[in-house]
Amino acid sequence: MVEIIFLVPFITGLIAFFVPKEIGRPLLVFTGAIHLVLSLFLWINRPIAYFCDYFAVTPEGLLSLLVISLLFFLISIYTMGYLKASKIQAENIFTGFMLLFLSTMTMVTLSDHIMVMWIAIEATTLASAPLIYTHRSGASLEATWKYVLICSVGIAMALLGSVFVTLAMDIGNVDAPLSFSALTLVAKSLDPLWLKAGFVFILVGYGTKMGLAPMHTWLPDAHSEAPSPASALLSGVLLNCAYLGIFKTNKIMYAAGLNDFSSTILIVFGLMSILAAATFILKQNEYKRMLAYSSIENMGIIAVGTGIGGIAAYGAIICMIHHSLIKSSLFLSSGNILLGYGNRLITSTGDMVSRMPKTFIAFFSGFAGISGFPPFGIFIGELFIIVGAFRSGRYLTIGIFIAALCVIFAGFANQIMKISFDNFDGTIQIKEKASMVWPQYILLLTSLIFCFYMPDTVYQTIVDAVTAVGGGLR
Repeated sequence: MVEIIFLVPFITGLIAFFVPKEIGRPLLVFTGAIHLVLSLFLWINRPIAYFCDYFAVTPEGLLSLLVISLLFFLISIYTMGYLKASKIQAENIFTGFMLLFLSTMTMVTLSDHIMVMWIAIEATTLASAPLIYTHRSGASLEATWKYVLICSVGIAMALLGSVFVTLAMDIGNVDAPLSFSALTLVAKSLDPLWLKAGFVFILVGYGTKMGLAPMHTWLPDAHSEAPSPASALLSGVLLNCAYLGIFKTNKIMYAAGLNDFSSTILIVFGLMSILAAATFILKQNEYKRMLAYSSIENMGIIAVGTGIGGIAAYGAIICMIHHSLIKSSLFLSSGNILLGYGNRLITSTGDMVSRMPKTFIAFFSGFAGISGFPPFGIFIGELFIIVGAFRSGRYLTIGIFIAALCVIFAGFANQIMKISFDNFDGTIQIKEKASMVWPQYILLLTSLIFCFYMPDTVYQTIVDAVTAVGGGLR
């Protein structure tokens, strides 16, 4: 049954709390491997959930699930070496919550009921907060509380938005299950006023978790303080889960004929996020915070593409997939940099090209990919978004979009050059282990392969997903 895929990491996560680290580390990899096998089985067979009123296998959910599963498996392999090299207190708590985090994120991808989706997204907050507090410093405590409080306020607004959707059903005299699939079918009968109100609150609520500006303020602190494997999951996977809640609600808006309203709001929040990233990334002096602002930028790009629709919506999904692959690789590489230089400050690094050549290749390649250079997939996705904007006559939108991306690239490139080529007089504190480098290479290679060859089943799944919001390649 479908539900087994999030029950497995939930059970192993509970077990991890009570076993020694010699068992907990391989348990992380073992669970990741089992989860990947189950995800592939789900992808191939597309079964019906046992609790079909609450869970369903949808195209957008399947895409996110497969990305989650692949990322977690590779991150778990990296984590084994990372845990050996770093000094983490209560390692069993870290591994246990990593697995519970996987369980809750998987539940999000399979949730079809509007309230179950809300519960699952709230559960990701509870499962990931202890990961941010892993180092138990004053800064990590502050970042954890900031994450919990801001996201809790956001998730409360999403709950209120979900209630407004039920009011749209009552006023429209609609008798249907409270699932995204059912609501999409009866969307034209829903009261448009309350449906619009519900979408606004859900967008702001889940947008807080997604990292859309101006609700993004928790994200740089959380990503900076969390251990690098947790940062990779937060940026590469958690943000996508929040986007799923917005995407599914936008499907209802499109089916109700209210896509002009939802599109405008998505574009506005998307542009605000890109501009916020452009403003703050120029003066960043910590490389992990710099990567966090890059995530805010990419979430803005995805929101803009989804709002524009058409071929731009297809580009948004492409950006979502490749951002997960490339940004996770970058955060894993940042873990090597932190272990090697012992400092998060950019001014305390340098000469990575000769001091840590394997990490340099992964980090610099990831920078090229996330900046939208060909042949990486971000370039293709952004190109589709630009073409879609021109087709729909949104010239001001795309002008702001391109200008902000240029500013972000300039700031990003300046800092990457310092890390890679500036003089460094200190000593590197660790040796580069293969298990802490090749997961990044596999992630980057996967992104490259998808640019030149995309299996028909993956392509069709993306098309099926974006068609529901008026997207496609035509």
